[in-house]
Amino acid sequence: MAVKEKSSPLVGILAMAATAFLWSIAGLFIKVIDWNPIAIAGLRSFIASLVILIYLKRPLIHFSFAQTAAAVANAGTMLLFVSANKTTTAANAILLQYIAPVLTFFIGAAILKERPRLEHMAAFPLVVVGMIVMFIDELGGGRLFGNLLAILSAVTFSFYFVFMRMQKDGSPLESILLSHWFTAGICIVLSLFFPLPHVTFKSVAAILVLGVVQIGLSAILFSIAIKRVSAVSANLIAVIEPVFNPVWVFFAIGEAPGVHTLIGGGIILLAVTTASLISARRKER
Repeated sequence: MAVKEKSSPLVGILAMAATAFLWSIAGLFIKVIDWNPIAIAGLRSFIASLVILIYLKRPLIHFSFAQTAAAVANAGTMLLFVSANKTTTAANAILLQYIAPVLTFFIGAAILKERPRLEHMAAFPLVVVGMIVMFIDELGGGRLFGNLLAILSAVTFSFYFVFMRMQKDGSPLESILLSHWFTAGICIVLSLFFPLPHVTFKSVAAILVLGVVQIGLSAILFSIAIKRVSAVSANLIAVIEPVFNPVWVFFAIGEAPGVHTLIGGGIILLAVTTASLISARRKER
């Protein structure tokens, strides 16, 4: 029974889509917290690690290459993306990080020997077009250093998916647990050089949502997804994360998404959904 469930691509696709959905709430709740980003990232990771520990009960930490490499790649992605957002435009940071599916396409083929699929190659240019259309009004030169950090975060993000996929026959969730320990430890040290955060009921509630739901629950869903779909498929589905952001903004402050956002988001959703369904049907056959 376990083997049959493990091979179900539809479960993996839905779990990855839910993961992207939860990742997308980060911006909304981070804006509520008037703390420096290092303090937010550190405490969020610490809380998420507790959620994962409760779920795993007895985590199997063996520091294998794949387990450690995935943990380092995820910690690097979180820290690089936070830094990129502080040193370039938010639109640039998001757009540059989401070249990751293309990188995963090549890295996965080289390391995992997962054959590239025609539907993925067809989806990549459509996703790029959709991203550009979505952020056309916000894209700018930004700072070169910040743009480079965003590109580096795309590289680490790609390796994260690949090294997690290497553990498809084991338990990849321990890698995420380790990554949050790494991130929390680094951020605690760095926080010593910043003023103490101002603690309010609103900030505590928001950081709990970020740690428990946005990162903790999404980690569990991601570990389920990556065991069932290829690294490139998972990373391609993750691209829908920015599409959800305008939805949260609409519900929070009533600001309706613009025409570019609707068109770009529609292109991305169409490309990702079509590619995912084709891949799922092929695997079922």
